[in-house]
Amino acid sequence: MSDTKPNAARAIVSRGPLSKGLWKMEDVTIREPGDDEVVVRVVASGVCSTDVHFGNVKEGEWGACYPCVKGHEGSGIVERTGSSVTTCTPGDPVLLSFSSCTTCALCTSGHPVYCPEFNEINFLGRPVFSPASTSNSPEVTPTIRGSFFGQSSFASRTVVREMSVVNVKGLVSEDEGVRLEELRLLAPLGCGIQTGWGTIKKVAGAGEEDVVCVVGLGGVGLSGIMAAKALGCKVIIGIDVLPSRLSLATDLGATHTLLSPSASSPLPLATLISSVRALTPSSLGPTITLDTTGIPALIRTAIAFTAPRGKILQVGTAPPSTVLDLPIFEFMVQGKQYIGAIEGDSVARESVAELVGEWRAGRLGLENIVEYFGAEGWENAVEGMRGGGVVKPVLVW
Repeated sequence: MSDTKPNAARAIVSRGPLSKGLWKMEDVTIREPGDDEVVVRVVASGVCSTDVHFGNVKEGEWGACYPCVKGHEGSGIVERTGSSVTTCTPGDPVLLSFSSCTTCALCTSGHPVYCPEFNEINFLGRPVFSPASTSNSPEVTPTIRGSFFGQSSFASRTVVREMSVVNVKGLVSEDEGVRLEELRLLAPLGCGIQTGWGTIKKVAGAGEEDVVCVVGLGGVGLSGIMAAKALGCKVIIGIDVLPSRLSLATDLGATHTLLSPSASSPLPLATLISSVRALTPSSLGPTITLDTTGIPALIRTAIAFTAPRGKILQVGTAPPSTVLDLPIFEFMVQGKQYIGAIEGDSVARESVAELVGEWRAGRLGLENIVEYFGAEGWENAVEGMRGGGVVKPVLVW
């Protein structure tokens, strides 16, 4: 199908779990936008572990949503808008982020990521796409869900909730060639980058006296490292199973790195505790620890090596049934805080614009972590991320 038709698109359609080989590139048709929606021609979309996580959920488990289109780190150009849309017009360059209800007490007080409807809105979506073979008419009833994180940007053209649109007109170049190049690079800002950066800056409130430790050095973790450096934190420790990630973390601002226990390097976790503490000025441990792994054994270890009165921030995802056990008395008497965080507690239109500024100022080294893949090569992008060879794959449409 040709994408030149106004409702034609190509999309990576998840018709079942990725592990069963049920993700495929398909020709699809998008429906017309609703009053609060925007049609976006997608330029690029970052690939995030959340796409893989929710695209691999078994039928019957929470979060299973098939058939659907994932993708939630999109960038593109507005083509059409619904009747009530006021934040953008056709031709505007946009970055895409999460969505929320916009009206509850949390949304209106600057914490939309904790909206009571966040999970339903972002993970279950709305019907948006139809197989191209069924009809060329946009009036056909959609049978494929979109609006994943309000956008479903694993498509060459998609219908996006206005809430998910960050208009970057004036923030990116007006020259068409340069603008497209920048939109490709900036695509991941809408989730992974704002999660790592925002969690260190906004949720943890990191400053010059803090000792920061980041466990897991993917796109989120390395963004946390860059934030800690920009904020002037006096010690920044990065932990990962891959030596290449440790080297990259050093380039991006880590003052120290440690190799995490793995199948090939079965270092006792107790050794990791003493090793981390030894790198801190007080020998008491980090004042801020960011976990991006979601692995219970590592999280327990991170809680143990964090200093008394320190903050442990949880952004790594795990299956809903995963349970973390804590030594209650020890945790209580040391005054530690274990804090769940999502999207850096960001208001996307503010944080994404801020991150564009940080990139222009040279404090956010996106060029160091982004690797481009043609959209048709999405399988290589996913495998590169899962295998650790690629930090932040970006699909170019």
